[in-house]
This record gives sequence, C-alpha cells and structure tokens, in this order.
Amino acid sequence: MANGSRALVLGATGQIGRAAVRALAGDGWEVTAASRGGGRDARWPSQVRAVAVDRDEPGALEAAVGDGFGLLLDVTAMTAVHARQIAGLAGRIGSAVVLSTAAVYEDEEGRSFVTQDEPDGWPRYRVPLAETDRAMRPDEKVYGARKVVVENALTALGDRLPVTMLRASAVYGPYCRTPREAYFVKRWLDGRRVRVLAYNGESRFHPVHVDNIAELVRLAGRRPGSRVLNAADPQAPTVAQIAELHDEALGWECETVLMDGAPPADAPSVGLTPWSLPHPLVLDMSAAERELGYRPVTTYEQALPETVEWLADHIRGRDVAEALPRLAAAYEPLERLFDYAAEDRWLASHGR
Repeated sequence: MANGSRALVLGATGQIGRAAVRALAGDGWEVTAASRGGGRDARWPSQVRAVAVDRDEPGALEAAVGDGFGLLLDVTAMTAVHARQIAGLAGRIGSAVVLSTAAVYEDEEGRSFVTQDEPDGWPRYRVPLAETDRAMRPDEKVYGARKVVVENALTALGDRLPVTMLRASAVYGPYCRTPREAYFVKRWLDGRRVRVLAYNGESRFHPVHVDNIAELVRLAGRRPGSRVLNAADPQAPTVAQIAELHDEALGWECETVLMDGAPPADAPSVGLTPWSLPHPLVLDMSAAERELGYRPVTTYEQALPETVEWLADHIRGRDVAEALPRLAAAYEPLERLFDYAAEDRWLASHGR
C-alpha cells in the first residue's frame, strides 16, 4: 500500500467508523469519510474529506466511489442487497473490509442467539471459537444469519474483489448506540452501591474495542484477501471482572452479590447484565494474528475509562431510553436492567 492511496469509509460517524478513519489516515491513506449526515469527528485529521452518502438511495454509493478507491470499509452492510452493491464495485475498488458479527456462530446442536429464549436454547460454544466453527445457515429474516448471507456473497468474489469480513463481538467505545457499559454507569449515577450477578459472575461475552477493530481494518487494507476473521480484545473478562473495572474507572466502591446460576422465575431480571450468558462466548484471534500480523492496540482495562467518561456525559441527567434508544430497543423493556425494587426484594429474601 503506497502513501496517498484512497480509502472510502462507509458509516464513518458510527463508533467503529470514527476510529477506523483515524487509523487509516494515520497509516497514509487519503480518507473519504461517508455517512448519511456527512459529519466529522473532531479527532480526524483536517485532510479527511467528509461527504454525505445514503447507500439506500439508488446510485448514491456508486457515485461516491466515482473513479475508484484502493480500499472500501463498509460498517453498515446488513443485507443481500448491500452485498450486491459491494460486488458491483469490483474493478472500481481494490479491496474491501466489511463488518460482520460473532452472532453468526451456532453450536454443534444448532443453538445460537436465535434460540436463546427456547428451553435449553442457550448455545454451548466451543472455547475459544475459531472462524472454522459452525455458522448459522443463511437467512434474510434473522440478524446473525443475514450477516452470513453477506459473508458468503462477498467472500465468494475471490480475486475479483478481495473482501475481509470481521466478526466482531460486544463492541464498545465512545459513541456506541447500544453500550453495555450503561448498565454499570447508570447504577453509578443513581448511587446504587450493590449489584447482583447471575451465574456467579462468571459469564464471558468477549468484548472488542473500536480501536482494535480499526487496527484490524488497517492491517487488512495492507494485506487484502478473501477471508473471514474474528475481531476481539486480547482478553475475555468475566462479568465480575468487568464490574470491578467499572468501579476502578468510576472511582467508587460497590458491593457484588453473586447468584448461583440463572435468575429465578419470580425475579427474572435480577442478576442479569448485558454480558450475562449462561455459557461463554470467547473468540480465537490466532487467524488474525497469523494472516495479518495483528496485535491488539488496547485492552478492556486500558480503554474503559474513556468509554465510561463519554457515556456518563451522554446520559447524565437524561432518561436513558431517550438518550440511548437503540439500547432501549435491544433490551425492551430497558427498565428490567435497573429494577432496583426487584433486586432489593431478592436480596432481602436471601438475608442481605
């Protein structure tokens, strides 16, 4: 990759896009940052060009690509239509990096995030999960399976258009629209000094900071190829460890009460957090290390303070559902994550 090569980032003002623009610009790419609003991030270099592009408007993405780019980063590809859009750019872009999700995985019994509400429906993934492990069958009706549709269509392009798909899990960082960290930050803002963690606080839902994703994007831009790679932090901390790291970042003390197993039927919200999985989801990063020379640029412990600071400023004095509508939609009703009355009743019933 020569200095001055052109890169187009689609979805540039989202949490991943913001970090990726910085990483690519710092690596010598001439970056065009595309988003629906055409906005800028204050931390981007002045030479980054911001443009407004609505990919769902016929011809808009093609017009933005114009004479071509060396690299396309697509953070927003969700459907077969989007995959066909990208495929149609073969010959006008040198390579692409497209965001996928760890939600594509299913276990050997066919259990996945889709089956989690069924009896014995929580997947029991192999630890750690490699890219060669089983994925869901393509299906446009379900988020994870819809990403499989995109993965299959784009990796099939081969040398016509090398595409690196990144399977990210539990993404965090400033500007996140569904920040799991809100669970602990709101409790801190509310002065709540006790928390209950189901599954003995041992749940592991592998996180990835946006800067680590951006590093994977940067490396894939230098080494194009048709591949699927996991995207994760160097460690997958337990939810109890995540809680303690929040306490350190926030500078306060909170008592942790561990619940043995799942929440009881009469208090189904008590003990649940956005990381509370009955069985671990941990990603194997050896393929990215081998194929790209990937080394993480940060850890959860190092990156959390900035995330917490942004999030606290974003939700302080506001209704969390209004401040974070996508989070509210993901955990509807959002109040179940902060049902302190139910928590107090459970604590009292257990002599606390």
